[in-house]
Amino acid sequence: MNDAEKETIAVSACLLGVSCRYDGEPAKNGLTDALSEYKVVPICPEVWAGLPTPRLSCEAITGEDGIRVVDRNGKDYTDVFARGAEIALKVCQKHKIGKAVLKAHSPSCGAGMVYDGTFTGKKVPGDGVTSRCLADNGVEVISDEEFLENGL
Repeated sequence: MNDAEKETIAVSACLLGVSCRYDGEPAKNGLTDALSEYKVVPICPEVWAGLPTPRLSCEAITGEDGIRVVDRNGKDYTDVFARGAEIALKVCQKHKIGKAVLKAHSPSCGAGMVYDGTFTGKKVPGDGVTSRCLADNGVEVISDEEFLENGL
């Protein structure tokens, strides 16, 4: 199958080996081979919104008022994460992307489960800011873990 025939999907850049995560390391997951049948557009909402690499880790706190994103010192980054989500959405719209594989548990990209905001490794049901933004605008979002288990 040539590239013109492949479905275009968005994928968290860290899953493709880009060192853009909070700790400056790429995610390790073995996705590269599984993605070979797709045309991939890498996205990193956090870097696109202007956050440096490395940076303090952030977690999402989901409440009645929506999602708040804070670092481990309590500094609120919600607006920065929202800006990155909007940029990611524009990229998906520009490339007519209908599906995305995003990094599990991330405050940006988490799909279905995210870290709970206590920085203890506890996960709770919920979506990251970008994951929710894309899904609310018609992009099917799954985590890298779900993709490796079930495909798209």
